[in-house]
Amino acid sequence: MTDRLYDYVIVGGGSAGCVLANRLSADPSNNVLVLEAGRPDSLWDVYIHMPAALSFPIGSRRYDWRYESEPEPFMDGRRIAHARGKVLGGSSSINGMIFQRGNPLDFEKWGAEPGLEQWGYAHCLPYFKRMERSLEGANEYRGDGGPLVVERGPATNPLFAAFFEAVQQAGHPLTADVNGQRQEGFARFDRNVHRGRRLSAARAYLHPVRERPNFDVTCRALVTRVLFEGTRAVGVEYVKAGGFERAYAEEVILCGGAINSPQVLQLSGVGDPDHLRSVGVEVVHELPGVGENLQDHLEVYVQHACTKPISVAPAMKWWNRPRVGFEWLFFRRGPGATNHFEAGGFIRSNDDVAYPNLMFHFLPLAIRYDGTQPAGGHGYQVHVGPMNSDARGSVKITSPNAHVHPALRFNYLSTEQDRREWVEAVRCARHILGQSAFSELDAGEISPGPEVQTDEQILDWVARDAETALHPSCTCRMGVDDMSVVDPSTMRVHGLEGLRVVDASVMPHVTNANIYAPVMMIAEKAADLIRGATPMLPRKVDFYRHRATVSASEESQSPEPRSSRTS
Repeated sequence: MTDRLYDYVIVGGGSAGCVLANRLSADPSNNVLVLEAGRPDSLWDVYIHMPAALSFPIGSRRYDWRYESEPEPFMDGRRIAHARGKVLGGSSSINGMIFQRGNPLDFEKWGAEPGLEQWGYAHCLPYFKRMERSLEGANEYRGDGGPLVVERGPATNPLFAAFFEAVQQAGHPLTADVNGQRQEGFARFDRNVHRGRRLSAARAYLHPVRERPNFDVTCRALVTRVLFEGTRAVGVEYVKAGGFERAYAEEVILCGGAINSPQVLQLSGVGDPDHLRSVGVEVVHELPGVGENLQDHLEVYVQHACTKPISVAPAMKWWNRPRVGFEWLFFRRGPGATNHFEAGGFIRSNDDVAYPNLMFHFLPLAIRYDGTQPAGGHGYQVHVGPMNSDARGSVKITSPNAHVHPALRFNYLSTEQDRREWVEAVRCARHILGQSAFSELDAGEISPGPEVQTDEQILDWVARDAETALHPSCTCRMGVDDMSVVDPSTMRVHGLEGLRVVDASVMPHVTNANIYAPVMMIAEKAADLIRGATPMLPRKVDFYRHRATVSASEESQSPEPRSSRTS
């Protein structure tokens, strides 16, 4: 048993947990404990810290929870593998290191909902700036004094030049900064890579303050439930080295992410009473929204073979890996020092949507997340998929045993909007890759292949081949209605004392890009709310919208095919 009473016990040493640990322990009067179910992020673990090695931890039991969905009814009954980081730093220690804030209108949509007025773009922007150190320099949109270094991908491979030319030939603009005044368009991408190494949330926020005497981190500690006295959380129970232990606290903060946080709540008796009783869990507090409203991004790889030996495929061959590893280990440069996601962009799939609903990542390589490559040699690809799907799913425990993974159902391709935008997404990608900029480089489409042409064939291919973009969110969403879980002004779980949630699960709607940056922003803002600090003043800045005469609140409430509420 842990007899020490902490001020805060943070459940999960991932992206949000690292931010909170840093900010809350900055006050020496606060005693803070972080419980992480995974292993430490050893400095000598090449698979974590070498950017190009990102395919190795994904799918490995050493680093990955290895979740998978229930059979998805609209995807040929496939179980979709869903990697989540099981290591200090969480998914920031195994992700693709892409830093995307999302569109300002994402946050305007948040702020237009009842109770979320303080989550509009002007209120979120100061926290984005506080957390980042942009190597491009500070301006009214970007910060340069935060712990999270953000560097721009070099994109020097000639295939990137062809890509940027092709998008303009296809009628799309370039933009100076997708995280700045104008997201819509194509540019070199920001990344959490610094001096040739992955800069995870743990390396940016946690390790610099590990020596604080009021701050403890315990790894390989799986939290099994929150302990309650009535409706007040007083601590947590966890498993370490095969035995049960307890840690007591004035406040318990769940930071496990969109899968683990609702799982812990349900294991603790917080959720839909009928569901909890059906799996043998005693009900502590009725809160039917726990685990509902699950959102994610699905993506496909549109791949082409390349006529010239200019892709980075040779660096991925096993016989070249020793040289790549040596160059990275001793000089922090070469193919091992990049995540390869160095450029891409955002477009609208049709003129009716209010802001970009498609995101593209371009790679000078034809490869999947797990590191497998198509037969042949050189190639290139784009990752593409709808960013504002209206499909909704759920996270539900199936057992009172915390070691049993919950049932995940995403319901990909289940709506008319989703299916329509998927056809548009693939056609937009093909339109770009079919431009004359690639004419001397294009050796033919590998995936999906020229035989896939009709809308039905495209949807069949997506159902067979698509993978998650690894952005689960919204399962403990902020709000003030009956299906919300978290109070947006305090991050407390509705109806309970001493229990808060801070992670991707509290998003009311998923952003239109990678979710790592907005999760970190949420945690920065939540740290002030939890400490009772004066919030940072909102910063109203101009940002691009293609409907210049329409107000942000009107856009956020427009009936265009974007995320809808489930309550």
